[in-house]
Amino acid sequence: MGLGMKVSRIEVSPGISLAVRESGPADAPRTLFCVHGLTRNAQDFDKVAAAMADRYRVIAVDIVGRGESDWLPDPAGYDYPTYIWQCMTLLDKLGLPQVDWLGTSMGGLIGIGLNSVQPQRIRRLILNDVGGFLPKEALKSIVEAERNPVFASLADAEVSLRQRYADFGPISDADWALLTEASTRLQPDGSYRLRFDPNIYASFDKAPVGDINLWPLWNQVKQPVLLLRGGLSGLLLKATALGMVARGGVDLVEFGDCGHAPSLLQPEQIQPIRDWLLKTE
Repeated sequence: MGLGMKVSRIEVSPGISLAVRESGPADAPRTLFCVHGLTRNAQDFDKVAAAMADRYRVIAVDIVGRGESDWLPDPAGYDYPTYIWQCMTLLDKLGLPQVDWLGTSMGGLIGIGLNSVQPQRIRRLILNDVGGFLPKEALKSIVEAERNPVFASLADAEVSLRQRYADFGPISDADWALLTEASTRLQPDGSYRLRFDPNIYASFDKAPVGDINLWPLWNQVKQPVLLLRGGLSGLLLKATALGMVARGGVDLVEFGDCGHAPSLLQPEQIQPIRDWLLKTE
C-alpha cells in the first residue's frame, strides 16, 4: 500500500464492527495506533497520518458509537472495559502484537487502561491532554455538553462546533469546514446531527461526576511517554502534568494557545509527535 488512505470495517464482536482508517506502508516496521476523544472520530488524525506515513503504518479507529463504527444496542456497554477489550481485539485482528499509541483524552485513557492489561502491546505512549488525575469541574463541562443537537445546515453545524470545540485552539477556516463535515451526518429530512450515538454518555449518568484518581493506573505505565498539554487545559492540570513528568521517562510539550485538547491539526502540534517518534525508533 502507498501513502493513500484505506478505510475498512473490522468486526470485533458479533454484529459490531469498528471503522478503521489506515495510511502508510503495510510492511512498515512500526505502527502508530490513534484513538480519539469522547465525541470525536478517527478523522481527527488524518493530518498526523499524512505527516507520519512515510515512516509509519498509521491506523486510526472510530471507537464504537462514533464516526462510522456501529452503535451498541445496549447503552450500558459504552464504558472503558468495552473500549479496551474492543481495541485489543482489533489489534489482534490486524496482526499487531505491538504498537506506538497516540490517544487524545478518552483515547489516552483507553491506552492507559489497555497497558494495565497487556503492557507488551504498547511500545511508546503519546497522551494528548490527559493523565493521572481528572478534576470534576472539567468532567462536568464535558458531560453537560449538548448531546443530540440538530442543525438545519452544515453552516449552522460549523457555528455550533466552533463554540463546542473552542478549546481546540487556532484552527483554519478550511480545517473547521473539514472538521464539521467529519463530525456530522446528513439525516433523511435534510438536517444534520453529530456523528456519534448520544448514548455514549450513559456511563457518566450512572453516578454524580467527581474527581477521578488514575494515579494507580498511571504508575503501571513503564514505557517512554510523550505528554501533550494544552496550556489552558482544565482537564490535564499543570500540577498533574508535572507529577507525571516527575516519574521519569516522560517528555512534556505544551501548547499555550489551546485548552482541552490540542486539535493536532496544526504543523506545530504535529511536528513534536513526529520528532519524538523518530527519535525513539
